[in-house]
Amino acid sequence: MAIQAVIWDIGGVLTTSPFEAFNRYEVRCGLPENFIRTVNATNPDSNAWALLERGEIDTFAFDRRFLEESTALGHPLRGAEVLPLLSGEIRRGMVEALLLCKQHFKVGAITNNIVQSPGPELRAASAGGATEITRYFDAIIESSKTGMRKPDPRIYRMMCELLGVDAAACVYLDDLGINCKPAAQLGMTAIKVVSEAQALADLQAATGLRFPRIP
Repeated sequence: MAIQAVIWDIGGVLTTSPFEAFNRYEVRCGLPENFIRTVNATNPDSNAWALLERGEIDTFAFDRRFLEESTALGHPLRGAEVLPLLSGEIRRGMVEALLLCKQHFKVGAITNNIVQSPGPELRAASAGGATEITRYFDAIIESSKTGMRKPDPRIYRMMCELLGVDAAACVYLDDLGINCKPAAQLGMTAIKVVSEAQALADLQAATGLRFPRIP
C-alpha cells in the first residue's frame, strides 16, 4: 500500500533525547548509569511516570511518588529534579524532513507528555521551539489529554482515525523500540530513531522522498 501519512514522536525524534540529559545528571550526582530510566521502567504501567503522562496525577504528586520509587531502588531522587531534564534541542534536519513530508503526505504526532503545573517550582523544561513544531501537524495526540500513552495500541489506531488512513499506509518514527513494536504490529512501517542520519535515511527509503540534510 502506498504511503499516505507519516506519524512522528517528538522527544528523541524531532528533538534530542532527554535520555542524554538523564545520563549527564547521573554522572554529575554519582548515580548509576541509566538509573532514571530504570525507575521509569519499573512497574511501567502504574509508576509515577505513567500516571503523570496519562494525566492522572500532577507534578506535585509525581515529585513525591518518584522519590518513593527511586528510594525503593536504592537512590533517593525527587521527581522535581528530573522534570527540568526533559528539555531537548531541535533537530533541524528532522524538522525540514517533517515539512517536506507535509508537502506529500498527511503528518501526525503521538507524544507521551505531561500537564504542566501552574507554578514554576515543578514545571518540566521544554525544548526551545518544540511548541512551534506542533503547528505543522494535521493531528496531534497527547497522552496527558487522552488518558492513554504509548505503547497502548489504541493511541495508534486513534491517530489513523484522525488522519483518515489505514495503518498499513503509515510510517511511524519513535526513539523507543517498545513504542515502535505496536505500530509495526498494526501494519505501519516503523522506524526506530537511533540517530538523525539513520532516521532520515530510513525515512527516505520508506517514502521515496529525498532529504538533503542526510550527513
